[in-house]
Parts: sequence; C-alpha cells; structure tokens
Amino acid sequence: MPGADWKSEEAYPDAKKAEAVDIAWEWLRRNCEYQRDYMALAASQRSSATTDHFRQQWGLSFRG
Repeated sequence: MPGADWKSEEAYPDAKKAEAVDIAWEWLRRNCEYQRDYMALAASQRSSATTDHFRQQWGLSFRG
C-alpha cells in the first residue's frame, strides 16, 4: 500500500466493507507518534506495566 493515493477509491476496494475498528487501525498505524511509541516499546524490556501503559495511552484492546 505504500504510495497509494488515499483519495482514490480504486486504492481501497474493500473500504465500503470496513468496520470502525478497521478504519481506526488504518489511522493508528499511520500515526507518527504511535509508530514512535511502538518502536520504543518494542526496543524495551517489556513488562506488564509498560505494555498496559501503552495499551491505555493508545486505547488498545486485544482479543484473546
């Protein structure tokens, strides 16, 4: 998808089928601050406290 024209309907053929969670993820994964925080989390020694803080900060919930 790099270089896709976000204004072009052809670049996103399944957009009409997308649910709110799909749109939220697309926004989040393109967010520079989220990318920075994620990279910092990935590089750190993760503890449940740091992971919980990250999840709360970005409003994430994971299905088990």
